[in-house]
Amino acid sequence: MLDQLFNPSVQHVIDLVGIFVFAISGALLAVRKNFDVFGIAVLAEVTALGGGLLRDLIIGAVPPAAFSDLGYFLTPLLAALLVFFLHPEVERIQVGANIFDAAGLGLFCVAGTVRAYDYGLGLTSSAALGLATAVGGGVLRDVLANEVPSLLRWDRDLYAVPAIVGATMVALCIRYDVLNAFTSGLAVVTAFVLRLLAMRYHWRAPRAWHRRSTAIEVPE
Repeated sequence: MLDQLFNPSVQHVIDLVGIFVFAISGALLAVRKNFDVFGIAVLAEVTALGGGLLRDLIIGAVPPAAFSDLGYFLTPLLAALLVFFLHPEVERIQVGANIFDAAGLGLFCVAGTVRAYDYGLGLTSSAALGLATAVGGGVLRDVLANEVPSLLRWDRDLYAVPAIVGATMVALCIRYDVLNAFTSGLAVVTAFVLRLLAMRYHWRAPRAWHRRSTAIEVPE
């Protein structure tokens, strides 16, 4: 089904672009954590490939694309080298990187959902794996960097919700047999725009109703 929506060469380029921008975010966090060059490369690889690797292992697509396609492995290393030598300049274009990251989020949640469905999963499971594809690498990145994953923090702009919306739209389109290049593109754009709006207006998920937490909130 994925090959019917996108030309394989176009799909490959989309994957590499998404991998590159996710790798940039991982490498930048490694620099902020004062990691050495190896740590920067590891965090770039994990951020870029973690979600897709998890999805492929769950659906049985082995060997995963991260290991069968050299471009998938080398692209995060290129991003890591770029950040290693030019991280002050990369930091200055962080807003631009965030926009590309939002685009990658939309692309990966849609492609991940369709790929999981192609391998025989149900609609709900496919949407869940679409979400995992989009956000899994970021979760692994934060864990390796000894941080609470951004996905779980109340003080971070919505990240998982746009991916959930995009993946759910794809699942519904499959259910009603209306999935095509236009509707899948609409799902990508919806997730992308929601993420941009969340960053622009600092939309955040609500915390527990009438909570009485004793946790100390440490400002960043």
